[in-house]
Amino acid sequence: MTTKSIAIYIDFKSPYAYLAIAPSWDLARDFDVALDWRPYTLDIPNYLGNARVDEKGQVVEEDRTPHQWRRVRYAYMNARRYANLRGMTIRGTQKIWDSSVAAIGLLWARRQGAERAYMDRVYEPFWKRALDIEDRAVISAELAAAGADVAGFEPFLDGEGRAEHDRIRADAEERGIFGVPSYILDDELYWGREHLALIRLRLAEQNLARAGAEVDVTYARR
Repeated sequence: MTTKSIAIYIDFKSPYAYLAIAPSWDLARDFDVALDWRPYTLDIPNYLGNARVDEKGQVVEEDRTPHQWRRVRYAYMNARRYANLRGMTIRGTQKIWDSSVAAIGLLWARRQGAERAYMDRVYEPFWKRALDIEDRAVISAELAAAGADVAGFEPFLDGEGRAEHDRIRADAEERGIFGVPSYILDDELYWGREHLALIRLRLAEQNLARAGAEVDVTYARR
């Protein structure tokens, strides 16, 4: 029986969040925990500046310092390293996307238990530059393809869904969230997919404690 829930904050325009989806589902399977997927729409221009490139990757518009460009280029290079290990495609985006429409789509899908199928349908084509996450009609179509009933989705986007999206973001920042993917386990924050190993250790410790046993954490201290 599922006894624990882990909150996971994601953004569809984050390659690191994309890389974390499958390992997070593996975590839920291995430890029988519930995943509470929550959208956290990043304000990238606020800390990395803004830019737009053409199909050839040439910058056509920008508001970034050299330091910010170095950070962005490294982030994509590093994300591709891990994507290549798993046969995933990550193409650099051509602009800073407003991912809030896709985020509200996640809230709608979550209400109908279709979040996994929805995320699969949105993440992969988006990172192949084959899906417009700002297009309402596109997001509605992906929800329907994921098995969700889209009747009422359009007013939800501008009303209840937008309000919920904003509340989740404000609550996340009160909890200390500043990037994605971020995990909340037992009110403790873990930022980054690399902390899934530590989260697994914590869950294993709790399972063994309930069984009256101890876990060897020697390797985790190295």
